Amino acid sequence: MNISGINTLGDLKKSGYESKSIKDELRENLISKMMNKETIFKGVHGYENTVIPELERAILSKHNINLLGLRGQAKTRLARLMLTLLDEYIPVVEGSEINDDPLNPISRFAVELIKEKGDDTPIFWLHRNERFAEKLATPDVTVADIIGDVDPIKAANLKLSYADDRVIHYGMIPRANRCIFVINELPDLQARIQVALFNILQEGDIQIRGFKLRLPLDMQFVFTANPEDYTNRGSIVTPLKDRIGSQILTHYPADIETAKIITAQEANKVASQKEFIEVPELAKDLLEQIVFEARDSEYIDAKSGVSARLSISAFENLLSTAERRAIISGDSKTMIRLSDFDGIIPAITGKVELVYEGEQEGAHVVAEKLIRTAIKNLFPDYFPEIKKLEKQEEESPYDTIVSWFFNIDTDFELLDDYSDKRYKSELDKIEPLQKLITKYQPNMNDTDTYFMKEFVLWALVEYKKLSKQRFTEGTQFKDPYGNFINGL
Repeated sequence: MNISGINTLGDLKKSGYESKSIKDELRENLISKMMNKETIFKGVHGYENTVIPELERAILSKHNINLLGLRGQAKTRLARLMLTLLDEYIPVVEGSEINDDPLNPISRFAVELIKEKGDDTPIFWLHRNERFAEKLATPDVTVADIIGDVDPIKAANLKLSYADDRVIHYGMIPRANRCIFVINELPDLQARIQVALFNILQEGDIQIRGFKLRLPLDMQFVFTANPEDYTNRGSIVTPLKDRIGSQILTHYPADIETAKIITAQEANKVASQKEFIEVPELAKDLLEQIVFEARDSEYIDAKSGVSARLSISAFENLLSTAERRAIISGDSKTMIRLSDFDGIIPAITGKVELVYEGEQEGAHVVAEKLIRTAIKNLFPDYFPEIKKLEKQEEESPYDTIVSWFFNIDTDFELLDDYSDKRYKSELDKIEPLQKLITKYQPNMNDTDTYFMKEFVLWALVEYKKLSKQRFTEGTQFKDPYGNFINGL
């Protein structure tokens, strides 16, 4: 609709504009987008066959919605993306505190203004981006914050008694009339505040102090909640839960490929990092595998969840670790090394909740174990499995690599301050390593090959074929039994 030149109620009537509720707006625009085969919730991945169909059904049913899931599952993002389903502009009575519809006013101010000015009543057009309100539920939230209260200053200025409804100062919910209103972490809201939402959801009644106002607010409520909150901090009171039309369960990405798409989309990569840091696909896979291991770890509280923000922060740290190393060594270009993964430990320790056993181990140790477990579990996707028990006469693809370490005179070291040229030349010394990769990963490019070489070494350590020692300057690899036998 062309809104230029429509500035009064009379203009609006002549234009043929018809009012509709926000739930009808969402429903009609959703149907239109679905018929045009448009992507509705852009930037949300992994929910195409689970969460999004349920959300679309809830919108078609004109329900208020509760998104239930662990942290970092894009609950708030989904709510914000619902804005794209609203009409681009809606008319509002100018001066209204609660976004009154000029054709269907509900506040005393708007009703009296239209009564006084008629078709000359001024209106303005509210853009859909302004039709989103959000409140984080915390124990200190009051009824006055979200519903409203008597304003003594307004009463004094207007010379009105406290019995007059014009002295009311509206809270966040009435001010979000004709908007999408999100309450995050709903169980954290005190029970008495949740009770105040009953009639708003069902009847549109607002009770402030001694007033009972009949304000049929037109709103789309979206609540978010974490299942952990139901037991640890609070709960959604049953009558309120009963008034929420659809409860939709969110989840973490089901596979590494989806997780990689999310991380690449969300990570805040500095332009200079993009230009001179090469990131092998295996490094991206390993990063996501670490997060998957964290979600299954016995040391980490599964009820608390492991947010997708962990992989995003870890990826940013990984790039910065490589950048710092390159600056110190004077390289104009570099690539991610496996030893750079030590740099993501602060991102891990800051984003996981440890259980008692994890606290006993220590956050740093748990993070290192996650990296090692991820390497071990990812290794069979690229190379033959290393069996725990092998027959003595049975040859292994890794025997020549282990023999190389057994026969060298000095320990093999990869120092952190090696330039890229020195790093590659050191790995090239292990000729059996190149033969293994050529045989089992023949199509690998140069960047990925060197990361893969180091990956094989770390994996052989996890399978007890080699030993590894981390020290201040870098990492040392050696045959686990070589020193002992040479000593004999």
